[in-house]
Amino acid sequence: MNNPEKKNPPRPELARDLKLSHAGAIVVGTIIGSGIFLVPTEMMQAVGSARLVYLAWMVGGLLSFFGALTYAELGAMKPQAGGEYVYVRDAYGPLAGFLYSWTWFLIAKPASIATITTGMVRILETFPVFSFFSHPCIAHPFTVSYGQLVAIAATLLISWLNYIGVRRAGEFQFLFTLLKVAIILGIVAVGFSYSGGTWANFATEFTGAKGGIAGFFAALVAALWAYDGWNDLNMVAGEIRDPQRNIPLSLIWGVATVGALYILVNAAVQYVLPAAAIASSERPASDAVALVLGHAGAGLVSAGMAVSMLVTLNGTIMSGARVPFAMARDEYFFKAIAEVHPRFHTPSMAIIVQCGLAIALLLLGGSFRQFFSLAIFAEWMFYMIAGSTVFVFRRRQPLAERPYRVWGYPVVPALFVLASAALLYYTFTDNLKSSAGGCLVILAGVPVFYYFARRRAAAQT
Repeated sequence: MNNPEKKNPPRPELARDLKLSHAGAIVVGTIIGSGIFLVPTEMMQAVGSARLVYLAWMVGGLLSFFGALTYAELGAMKPQAGGEYVYVRDAYGPLAGFLYSWTWFLIAKPASIATITTGMVRILETFPVFSFFSHPCIAHPFTVSYGQLVAIAATLLISWLNYIGVRRAGEFQFLFTLLKVAIILGIVAVGFSYSGGTWANFATEFTGAKGGIAGFFAALVAALWAYDGWNDLNMVAGEIRDPQRNIPLSLIWGVATVGALYILVNAAVQYVLPAAAIASSERPASDAVALVLGHAGAGLVSAGMAVSMLVTLNGTIMSGARVPFAMARDEYFFKAIAEVHPRFHTPSMAIIVQCGLAIALLLLGGSFRQFFSLAIFAEWMFYMIAGSTVFVFRRRQPLAERPYRVWGYPVVPALFVLASAALLYYTFTDNLKSSAGGCLVILAGVPVFYYFARRRAAAQT
């Protein structure tokens, strides 16, 4: 007699291998990238005083914390792979969910991966031994530099790590996040040990600042970019153990930890450098450490920045593949994207395709700023939409189980949604070309959705 289980073996599923330590490391490690090392310059140029810089950091941290509280309720209520896709789909229907995933898959995540790896190469180029990265290694049929190859190699390496198991990727995230935090605390200790440092620097001003409301808003955008990435945890909710407890804990404590670290780093840099020096420096943290330890110290900061961005890359690649995977599981995308590796229990094909799209962007040879502009508009638009779903679920499903309820509802999530809307407007008007291109890509997903919807309906009849 034939055994039906042998003919139709159970479909492999994602494994819940991520513990609380891994989840917390995804939040902290993904948020802390190059932003904390680079944006203090932009913020000082925008507002001109340490007092207003700190106000921007605190407002940005508070808005990010409000977002984390909102996502904590959503993630605990719907702990499934895909995170934001699941919330948008369930609140606003399959078309809205598809357009979110389509944009995430084609624009936001490949551009984010390209941004991170391009930024990492830019940092490594500051070392004399890596100065050749800007030189072309292939001239025909199109030019490819050594730096582009390094960025592609980093993308392939971290994609492979995520391919062979989410637990391996989680352990990498945890260990290197600890290293990242140790580097940041080291910078803080070095800064405050400087004999030439003074608290009087906190009262200095940069007279050439943009100033006014526009200046503060520009500083706030820079701060929020530095805080960006906390939402990536929700994308891997389907692989977190005890998600109803661990998602809220990781989001809340992770964002709070990052906020404290950012304030400490800025305080240490300000203790060493006056406002005008910060405004004119490309890398304030490196310059501050160089004053204390010499050029070797600045090199250590740059190495720390490169390590930091590698950890951010791991969190980005890990979270990115889960969204198209969830959409494909709903049969609104190619069936192959929904495959789970039978041995590694990872969304293997989604990881491979995401890697290929990021490499294609890197081969096109865009700049760090171009990649960033391409990603930021799409990201803030869906922060706003996904955050708003908490109101829909509260109204539509008032009796649904909610292991965590967002503190301060409805004010806290409303402030987060309004802040996201304001930033969406700012990023759209600040980067009209990239934002318009992003809108066109989103709209191009409408006929694609109906193609897959017809296929899905035909398969179910």
